[in-house]
Amino acid sequence: MTTRFERHYGDRVMRCFEQRPASLSALLEGAVARNPDGEALIDGATRLTYRALLRRVGEVAAGLAARGVGAGDRVAMLLGNRAEFVILLFAITRLGAIAVPLSIREQRPGLAYLLGHCGAVLCVFEDLLAPLLPAPEEVPALRHRIPVSRFADLAGPGVCETDAPVGEEDVAMLLYTSGTTGRPKGAMLTHFGIVHSVLHCLMALDLGPGERVMAAVPMAHVTGIVPVIATTIHAAGALIVLPEFKAGAFLDLAERERLTYTILVPAMYALLLLEPDFAARDLGAWRIGAFGGAPMPEAVIARLAATLAHLRLINGYGATETTSPATFLPASATAEHAASVGLSVTCGEIMVMDEHGREVPRGEIGEIWIQGPMVVPGYWQDAAATAENFTAGFWHSGDLGVIDGEGFVHIRDRGKDMINRGGHKVFSVEVENALIAHPEVIEAAAVARPCPVLGERVHAFVRLRDGASASAADLAAHCAPLLADYKRPESISFATEPLPRNANGKLLKRTLREAIARPPANG
Repeated sequence: MTTRFERHYGDRVMRCFEQRPASLSALLEGAVARNPDGEALIDGATRLTYRALLRRVGEVAAGLAARGVGAGDRVAMLLGNRAEFVILLFAITRLGAIAVPLSIREQRPGLAYLLGHCGAVLCVFEDLLAPLLPAPEEVPALRHRIPVSRFADLAGPGVCETDAPVGEEDVAMLLYTSGTTGRPKGAMLTHFGIVHSVLHCLMALDLGPGERVMAAVPMAHVTGIVPVIATTIHAAGALIVLPEFKAGAFLDLAERERLTYTILVPAMYALLLLEPDFAARDLGAWRIGAFGGAPMPEAVIARLAATLAHLRLINGYGATETTSPATFLPASATAEHAASVGLSVTCGEIMVMDEHGREVPRGEIGEIWIQGPMVVPGYWQDAAATAENFTAGFWHSGDLGVIDGEGFVHIRDRGKDMINRGGHKVFSVEVENALIAHPEVIEAAAVARPCPVLGERVHAFVRLRDGASASAADLAAHCAPLLADYKRPESISFATEPLPRNANGKLLKRTLREAIARPPANG
């Protein structure tokens, strides 16, 4: 695909694909033209062809318009993984309105803030979440509240058969960041950025009309929307909905529907490997396994390679602010560059900067800055946060990393997650990889434990597989030959439940740090 430099969002100059769809809605129109009778959407007993999906989208768009929804209006989607999510998403964008997907794990105070901040005029929600919706006086702009059980009532009258005119730079959706620090910020994902990310995904993943893609990560987050939903639609493939990730249910659906591609967070792959009959499952059609959201432990990569030799593992790195992928690690490079998140996407540019905003030499650590057409123009109604986090089109990721001599990007840590033990810098990822290499460890997280002498010490949270008996001493002995002495966990907390993660699968390190505000009993 040919590229050229273009100016967008005022004074940003970036490399762009010369030939590209004009909008998110255009992705669906193109797929219908190429594959009208092919399967588009599978959710339990619901099976829609592309022709049928487009009609459903048009019916719901007409219903939204009849309720006064028009260009620029915000429509909230408090929905889990289901066919209605996909239909509603494209119906909203068909009208030139702005979709606001919200996590079904959000609580009432958070929903009150998010719905009020974006000024949503309509919300479609899971019935069970009705008690969490704020009172009318808290969100006066919210004129319509529609439980998903009444989704059929949203259709019509008639069918909206044409897309409202939108500009490439118009906002298609607001995605609120996870809010691990401070108030969530509404990243403004544009049609322009989404289309470029979809094209990047198609190039890196080599997807086509025959793909059968499972939506196993939350649809309401950037990974579910861009590399899964939008990319599958543009490839004119079949999107298979998994309502909730459970390892056994995933494998059942993967076998039955002949899964060819999906994207999971590394913890999900680890859970699949724990299924007793994993090796006996018929997964021969599954050829592409993308991952992101957290580093994939090398031990998990090795176990997958031993069981599914034909599966191409492709690492992707990105964020809500980069409309998902900013790098991809080609499957051919996974074994040799397992610690890397890959190379910059075609139209992207990545730099490593010091605290003064100066590029550091290759091989040196600094903050990752990312630029390109997939980077959002800023945050909704938050000029201060936009100014703080963007410089000349580059988004400041907050991640510490390195670009090596071959151009491969390596993420060392989040800046706030690096542990400073008496002046020695400890990257938590390195500690976690060592712990997860132990055969009885399912997941691990390393955080800083305050110390009056050294400032910080390394503390680990570990969850063992059922029936495992590894002790803190066993894990210390395991880590001894793998880590320098100052990097080894000096105290360990054993968890019986999954470690806390946000809906994107990222560990909530702040929550873990708060849990060790007082020294643990074994510390």
